[in-house]
Amino acid sequence: MYHSEIPLFLREFSATDALLRLKSIGMDCGCEYTNFPAYKHSIKYNRYEHSLGTALIIWHFSMDMKQSVAGLLHDISTPVFSHSIDFLNNDYLLQESTEEDTEKIIYQSGQLMQLLKKYAISLEEVCNYHIYPIADNNSLKLSADRLEYSFRKFQSFGLKSLNDIISYYSDLIIGMNEDQENEIMFTSSELALDFSLCSLKNSINDVSDDDRFAMKFLADILHYALNREILTREDLYTTESQVISKLMSVQETKKAWEIFRNLSRTKRTLDNPCHNNSLPQDIVPSPFSQSDLLPSPGWITLSAKKRYINPYVQSHGRIMEISDKLNQEIQKFLDLKMDYWITATTDIP
Repeated sequence: MYHSEIPLFLREFSATDALLRLKSIGMDCGCEYTNFPAYKHSIKYNRYEHSLGTALIIWHFSMDMKQSVAGLLHDISTPVFSHSIDFLNNDYLLQESTEEDTEKIIYQSGQLMQLLKKYAISLEEVCNYHIYPIADNNSLKLSADRLEYSFRKFQSFGLKSLNDIISYYSDLIIGMNEDQENEIMFTSSELALDFSLCSLKNSINDVSDDDRFAMKFLADILHYALNREILTREDLYTTESQVISKLMSVQETKKAWEIFRNLSRTKRTLDNPCHNNSLPQDIVPSPFSQSDLLPSPGWITLSAKKRYINPYVQSHGRIMEISDKLNQEIQKFLDLKMDYWITATTDIP
């Protein structure tokens, strides 16, 4: 959809072992393994598909090989379960820790380095896609990365049809924004508004109680497995199927993974559950509630990174400057409070 064909150089880079690993890294940070309503019937997709889609969007708008390769490689250091590892690294509010090893992983791949040499591209030109504003830019603006995962989530969660997405994509151009840099932007205010309102639904889902609980719960399982040497840090950079297999090989982590898989509904309370004996008892306890490695006995209170997109409309400015409705909806999103406690129930009989 993003381009009429995949150019040879992208096919070659995409066929390397380091890129192919991303086929086993999901885009939904492990939440897709749960039974929460948003994920129970969603369409699954992976970091490989996202990376190739991002690269094709960049190629479509720029016809620049270096930028496209940088976009293709931008998630190459993503560990298993993606941003759930940010919870493990205590970086869940910034979500930057999973990007730290991009240069190292590219350098350690003989296949990638050989291709960079073939196409006369330096490592420095592709190890940080943030230097290319079409590929990535400051938060709120539209970039190839944000555009691709927005489109994918529209489809995955049944928010928009393929024809709707094609309509958005056909309206986009490269133009100069208010900071005098190139940006992917809309020509139609109506389409920009519709896209923004729909992407806000993605944003709300990303900070939902279900998502926050699932990612923290999964991070706790991985934390336990690392401390018990069931997993190593190196395992986090293999594939999700390999890590799940190791978790299933030990009774404690097998039980924890099965609980995680069956999470189906979250509950919340404003009261500190540690001081309230009247709270419902049908909750999921932490599988390691007796372990001093895990701070939560089943209830957590946790904030989240709130992200949204504010596209530029050619000759008009940011869509938030045009639409009062969008401003109101985004303010509601930003005002969402998370100063309460959540836990989850499962579908296990």
